[in-house]
Amino acid sequence: MAESTSKETRVIDTIAAIRDAVQSERSAGRTIGLVPTMGALHAGHLRLVEASLHECDSTFVTIFVNPSQFAGGEDCSQYPRTLQADTDELARLGVQWVFAPAAGEIYPPGFSTHVDPPDEARRWEGVCRPTHFRGVATVVLKLFQIIPADVAFFGQKDYQQSVIVQRMAADFNLPIRIHICPTVRDKDGLAISSRNCYLSDEERCQAPSLFGCLNLAAEMFAAGERSAAKVTAHMRQALADAGVLRIEYVALVHPLTLEEVHLIDDTTIAIVAAYVGSTRLIDNRTMGR
Repeated sequence: MAESTSKETRVIDTIAAIRDAVQSERSAGRTIGLVPTMGALHAGHLRLVEASLHECDSTFVTIFVNPSQFAGGEDCSQYPRTLQADTDELARLGVQWVFAPAAGEIYPPGFSTHVDPPDEARRWEGVCRPTHFRGVATVVLKLFQIIPADVAFFGQKDYQQSVIVQRMAADFNLPIRIHICPTVRDKDGLAISSRNCYLSDEERCQAPSLFGCLNLAAEMFAAGERSAAKVTAHMRQALADAGVLRIEYVALVHPLTLEEVHLIDDTTIAIVAAYVGSTRLIDNRTMGR
């Protein structure tokens, strides 16, 4: 079994060994929580870990930069990899099990089977990043098979991803509950993301405008506006006024189907994807909150 130990946190890099660990925990009658991550852990990830530690007897955190969810020209090779720092932080929280496999362990030679994601993947991120959700769905299903947890924890910041994972679990009758945790933000409202480290100082000052345009939508709704077209026009203008000009989408969508709506209600989700400098950021919020 390939593993190392840091502050009683076991870092395992083989499927066989992590399955043995899961079986050991289950045999002891412990409930299993799973937190899938790509590492470079931040406060958002740690909130998921804390939720798992609170709800489950044993928490497994995966750290794997999944190459299949990056298209050519995206930042897979540059994506931050900080395994030692991540492990130290997880040890501080009391996580016992970390699964950190190499790409060849997850995708061995000859691998050719992929998950076709559900209809909810065809919009928004699915248009901007056409192969992204196939890679996400494939690796998440593999992790659910490798670490058959009772509960898996995901963040609301990646709202479309959370919808897709929940749909996949339901469609495949997977015996795992999906727990979606609220977005964690910096004091100025910027959603915490591993990609925030790419922002220059000037860009970091611009980046909270994404959350600002979402808040503007909620304020217009609270004031009585129900026209999605009027609200999205104001959202786009707010981004432009902040100097964010490369906008991929701004929309008001149904919370389950992700279809664009014409009339807003308190369940409607405002979503945005835009570039601040060369860094692509996404965010969302519910109108009724």
